[in-house]
Amino acid sequence: MENKSGIVCDGCGQTASPEHTARRLQLLEWATRFRPVHIGTLLLGAAAPATDAAFFYSPEGTCAGEAAFLAEIAGIATADKSVTADKPKEQLHTAFQRAGFFATHVLECPVEPASKTELPQLVANKLPNAITRIRRSLRPKRVALLSAVLEPFAAQLRLALPDCKIILNGEQAFRLESGDSSGQIAILRQALASEPARER
Repeated sequence: MENKSGIVCDGCGQTASPEHTARRLQLLEWATRFRPVHIGTLLLGAAAPATDAAFFYSPEGTCAGEAAFLAEIAGIATADKSVTADKPKEQLHTAFQRAGFFATHVLECPVEPASKTELPQLVANKLPNAITRIRRSLRPKRVALLSAVLEPFAAQLRLALPDCKIILNGEQAFRLESGDSSGQIAILRQALASEPARER
């Protein structure tokens, strides 16, 4: 159903239908429940995934896509990247939280199909808001960039977040949206192990 109100979402800059707004609030509620008091590593993506299975903090179902990658980065994935009876979702979330990891996105909402080509511009528009949220509220010790869309903004993030170590794959962001991300995950895990979160 077309939204004729023209209301723009604060979390992503897209036109916000009531369903879009409800989805954003649901994702925020799920994530907030498992936010660490002290964030060691912030895993920063470009836009929230479209499905519950790919959103790490979703309470139900298996981990797929981005959610499985995040669990693997933190070293808490099950062998088949799915949630089993002996390792339900809440245990994965709690282990992620205890390890000091928190995952978020510059765009707090999934990108609507009609806006896919505008993703870089949407990210550029919302990056100042994300930087403010990271600096004032999240205050992580290090930030790993998990999308090629964020690569052009690495220098801006370094300048805006001088108290955070920005973790990159050389001069590139980690490209977890690519087809085979296992190599990227291994490099990121090695980088996190060799660059421990700084004590404040």
